[in-house]
Amino acid sequence: MDKREIRQGSIKYRLAEAVKICMKRTPVDRITVQQIVDVCGVTRQTFYRNFQDKYDLINWYFDKLLLESFAHMGSGRTVLEGLERKFEYIKQEQVFFTGAFRSDDHNSLREHDFALILEFYSKQIEQKTGRPPDEETQFLLEMYCRGSIYMTVKWVLGGMPKAPKEMARNLVDAMPEKLTRLFVRLHLLPGEESRTSPS
Repeated sequence: MDKREIRQGSIKYRLAEAVKICMKRTPVDRITVQQIVDVCGVTRQTFYRNFQDKYDLINWYFDKLLLESFAHMGSGRTVLEGLERKFEYIKQEQVFFTGAFRSDDHNSLREHDFALILEFYSKQIEQKTGRPPDEETQFLLEMYCRGSIYMTVKWVLGGMPKAPKEMARNLVDAMPEKLTRLFVRLHLLPGEESRTSPS
């Protein structure tokens, strides 16, 4: 990575910190780019060199925080372990996620998270079977991912009363039976015996 890329990366993180500060006092949908750059101490031109809009910034920061949890699944970890890590990251960044998940904009984090996890699960199935999910599996995936995002947002906006591990377990237990069987077969979930045995 050259010096320009390092500088650009640090600017992006500075802008992310600035938007987090703005979120403490202003709902995301009312935060302006001018507010973000004023807090960050950079120009609007600098902002737009790095991001299209505030939602692009929020989604970029989300990716940096959470893509690692999905990368672990791709390297042999299970969906349960990936979700546990995801919810731990969310808990650590409570202010950011509480603010971001309050937005209903079409570019909002809710939509970004849905698209991200749907694409991830679809790619995992394709890599392990050699073909994309069939129509029924795709339907179940979309329904499950929508429900997962809904419950994640509810958890975050409700003050995160459940521990990350419990939340992850609840989402795995709520998976449609056909998806569960497929994920066990593809080693994305442990077999029934190990999932029900006490830890």
